[in-house]
Amino acid sequence: MSSTAAPAPIAVVTGVNSGIGRATALHLAGHGFDVFGTVRSTSKADKLRSMADDLGVTVRLVELDVADDDSVRHALGSVLDRVGRVDVLVNNAGVGPIAVAEHCPTSVYLDTLNVNLCGAVRCTQAVLPAMRAARSGCIVNIGSITGVVAASAQSPYAASKFALEGWTDGLAQEVAAFGIRVKLIQAGVTKSAIQAKNSETPNESGAYTAHYRRMFRFYLAGLAVPTDPMVVAAEVHRAIGDPSAQLRYPCSWAGVESIEGRRNMSDEEWVGLGAIGDDAEYYDRFEALFGVPIRPEDSSR
Repeated sequence: MSSTAAPAPIAVVTGVNSGIGRATALHLAGHGFDVFGTVRSTSKADKLRSMADDLGVTVRLVELDVADDDSVRHALGSVLDRVGRVDVLVNNAGVGPIAVAEHCPTSVYLDTLNVNLCGAVRCTQAVLPAMRAARSGCIVNIGSITGVVAASAQSPYAASKFALEGWTDGLAQEVAAFGIRVKLIQAGVTKSAIQAKNSETPNESGAYTAHYRRMFRFYLAGLAVPTDPMVVAAEVHRAIGDPSAQLRYPCSWAGVESIEGRRNMSDEEWVGLGAIGDDAEYYDRFEALFGVPIRPEDSSR
């Protein structure tokens, strides 16, 4: 008597040419998933191909721009035509511009929301009909601690990740009756190419130098002991396999601490942190509120 092995679950991961997306695609491929990884151009995926070869896994590349309706419709439609279903969608593709609210053009907010929020909406809309028909599936959105802690000098990025949090909450309720689970990864500081792309710090008034300095200090503290993106990939895998209704999964450096710290402080404490003028006093207060040391080693108390 012969038995037929169950088919490998089909996973689509967006933005796999670097960072968390690449790590997630490789991790899932190494754990029995048939992975389609999306990139804006396959010519930029050499590192992924090399890493996949080294690991002995396969990630099938699909050209897709999450910021474009037609691109998403065509690319994910082609995946469904080829394999008939998508069991898991990981909405990872994103951008992370740096700016204070006063000097951030509205065009930057719109572009950031178009990728970080609407990109996830487009991809989800493309796969939901098949998931509903199958009455199963899992959608994983890669969020950020900035979706809970709107730290200074990250205004457009925080706005987009706060929006993703709210959209995820509503989506989870809307699709629960169809057997579809929704998960949100709240990533802290993770080693990724996204940090290297954030070089512009608009400050025409000159009033916000300390805001940028303190924001960069936070990320430098995290990148001194960087969380490997494979750690986040493992958390994505764990969330996919979790049958419970748990929605949020904080991870990476300062992930849990940042979210719990903001939840436990008053609005007065939060606003008061921003009012501190002296850097040394700010670093001390930040550590007291969040339990995360960010003071430079050469900074005296």
